Amino acid sequence: MSAQTPPLPPPAAPDEAACREGYLRRDARFDGRFFAGVVTTGIFCRPVCPARRPRREHLRIFPSAGAAARAGFRPCRRCRPESAPGSAAWRGTRATVARALRLIDAGALDGGDAEALAAQLGLGERQLRRLFAAWLGGSPTAIARARRAERARRLLETTDRPLARVALDAGYGSVRQFNTAVRRAFGVTPSELRARTKGRNET
Repeated sequence: MSAQTPPLPPPAAPDEAACREGYLRRDARFDGRFFAGVVTTGIFCRPVCPARRPRREHLRIFPSAGAAARAGFRPCRRCRPESAPGSAAWRGTRATVARALRLIDAGALDGGDAEALAAQLGLGERQLRRLFAAWLGGSPTAIARARRAERARRLLETTDRPLARVALDAGYGSVRQFNTAVRRAFGVTPSELRARTKGRNET
């Protein structure tokens, strides 16, 4: 991927009092810097977890998800602390997203089946959407749609292939779908986009 957010380096952990306050306020600035275990439930969470906050005295603060797990706490199913920014699991998602993009470019979502793509990656569809939102700012289908339109634009601007062939090579199921997608993405029809490129090249 060319425009990726690199993994965050692990910052120094704040002191325990600041951690407790950050957790109780759901302060996103602390996400990935510590984890909070709740002794009454046996669950540990990220500071941004939407779950109801426990009493202050029921909190235990840990520097990592691994430390919380070793202390006998289970990861929260709502905030997925094992995949928090800076964690090993979080850093590993970069490779997963890169593989997903390669599969998308090979046509994995030309039919719009995000569930099948997730299965190829060994993930659930919800988890795949979460990874794409975190890394790329959109859903898998939205990213696939944008990349397909960009592929069509390149083919229109750099080749003399017939429009029907460009539609097929770019991954569209029909010329009508191709026309609609190009107009939505670039504000012009495919033939107008190609003519505009030729006009620039002739000047």
